[in-house]
Amino acid sequence: MENTGVILLLLCALSSAEEVQCEVQPQPCLSDIHSVLREHSVKLAEDRLLIEQLQTLNQAAQLKTLLEELEKRTSQVGKVAEQQAGQVAFSASLRSSEVTLGPFRAHTPLVYSAVVSNIGNAYNPDTGVFTAPVRGAYHFEFYFGAHGKSSHGTAVVLVKNTEHIVASLEHQTGGFGTAANGATLLLEAGDIVFMRLWENNIIYDNGNHHTTFSGHLLFTM
Repeated sequence: MENTGVILLLLCALSSAEEVQCEVQPQPCLSDIHSVLREHSVKLAEDRLLIEQLQTLNQAAQLKTLLEELEKRTSQVGKVAEQQAGQVAFSASLRSSEVTLGPFRAHTPLVYSAVVSNIGNAYNPDTGVFTAPVRGAYHFEFYFGAHGKSSHGTAVVLVKNTEHIVASLEHQTGGFGTAANGATLLLEAGDIVFMRLWENNIIYDNGNHHTTFSGHLLFTM
């Protein structure tokens, strides 16, 4: 009987020890779970913000690349256009067959219809007018042949827009004579240059192209 009592006492002591140990050990509570969830929510929001920032940076980088490519292509197109605009030169004679024009009662524009060259197509052989495609320095020259005629001489003038620039005169009473002149002009894009026959004068040309009008772009400005 004494042994039985001892055993019962030991069992009670062990049970009490386990209860004390359970009470000492911490157990997770509801507030701790909410705290962890809040931390995870904050971390998730930070991750999303970081992703959005990275996407924005990536889009900005792509946009920058596209802009650089566009600028590069625009620059290349501009260089090509400038090179093409710089290729301007023409030369034309009054006619391809024998002709005498004039005299007229007023200054009359001359149309040099027999085109020798027209690089850049700035000269119009239907009107005799050269139109500057770009701002720059241009050089023009003109020549003409004059048959001897006591009643009329030959006088022509180079015109910029409405301004008479330079002229040349030849009055040949007998035989055949020639004259020439030229000038370098600063032209704005759209300025025009052409030739006029002076009033009461004549001008002659034939298949040998004695009477010509030429010009070319020296350099852009």
